[in-house]
Amino acid sequence: MKKVYLFMAVAFLAMSANAQMRRTPTPNDTLKSVTVNPDNSVTYRIYAPEAKSVGLGGDMGGYGENAPKFIKQDNGVWTGTVKNTLAGTFRYNFVVDGVRVNDPKAATTADNTPIVNVDPQGNGFWEMKDVPHGAVAEVWYKSNTFNTTRRMHIWTPAGYEKGSQKLPVLYLIHGGGDNDFAWPGVGRAGFIMDNLLAEGKIVPMIVVMPNGSVDTEKFTDDMMNDLIPYVESHYNVYTDKDHRALAGLSMGGLETLNVSLLHYNSFAYVFPLSTGWFTTSTDLYAKWEPYLKEHADAMNKSFKIYKFYMGGEEDIAYQNCVSTREAFTKAGVKHEYSSMPGGHTWHVWRHNLHDFAPLLFK
Repeated sequence: MKKVYLFMAVAFLAMSANAQMRRTPTPNDTLKSVTVNPDNSVTYRIYAPEAKSVGLGGDMGGYGENAPKFIKQDNGVWTGTVKNTLAGTFRYNFVVDGVRVNDPKAATTADNTPIVNVDPQGNGFWEMKDVPHGAVAEVWYKSNTFNTTRRMHIWTPAGYEKGSQKLPVLYLIHGGGDNDFAWPGVGRAGFIMDNLLAEGKIVPMIVVMPNGSVDTEKFTDDMMNDLIPYVESHYNVYTDKDHRALAGLSMGGLETLNVSLLHYNSFAYVFPLSTGWFTTSTDLYAKWEPYLKEHADAMNKSFKIYKFYMGGEEDIAYQNCVSTREAFTKAGVKHEYSSMPGGHTWHVWRHNLHDFAPLLFK
């Protein structure tokens, strides 16, 4: 019987070897799908010999005059280059004959979405550097608001596990179309905080990154009644407003506005990023303008910093932010403002986090 098994095993290995030997090599075997060039342009390649067209999606900024024109080589590899790329980390995908296709050669993904790091010098504040690193954990909690178990990601600073010091908390919300993978993934929040802490530019804190892809009003209830109580009962953190900060981008910025204004006694630091009530939403302004005026004095006493961040005029939320800030000013709610060149992109939001994190809890 043992001889039979041995014969079968040898035969199987021989068949496998022959099958591999008979396989016809393709250019995909050695293809390097992404190359960051010295001038910060990025060249993309995908093996799609039967495709009729190939394009690029994601937040690389390859649009308009910078949109890459993919050309099919004789070997079936399509090649296109995005020029004038800013330094940063970007998500991308191919569009093959109108269908979104993730890069099959990608080694690094965030929530199954490939990312590319454009920084030939390796000096970016978002880079993984040779410093002590904290941990980014995937955490599940019971949400009575939604009657289900929900997920969030939490960054704890290096050494947290062995420490006994209570820490403040930053609640950091992603934008529409994303989830709680976004900030620790393409947002590079963990690396940004690692580097700032190692440089002595921030105080030790915990960063909680919720999943905001739900109804805004219910998100507010979930955050205040379920998520924050979970964090404060499972982590060694302060539980007063002076040790809580809140920030969010785009849709998460609207959630930040909603949570912070309805619960202004719960947060001392608030940062809406690339957001604002839509200029056409007259019902929202009719709702919030009287509320802001009524509670302006209490808000001004409660908030230590309330600061809007925005990209340049090319940011799709730019006018919304202008109108929202006008409503704040008209009602007498004190706030600050900062903008930088850039659209509605992670390039801007990573800079925002790097800018406001050192302002917290001091």
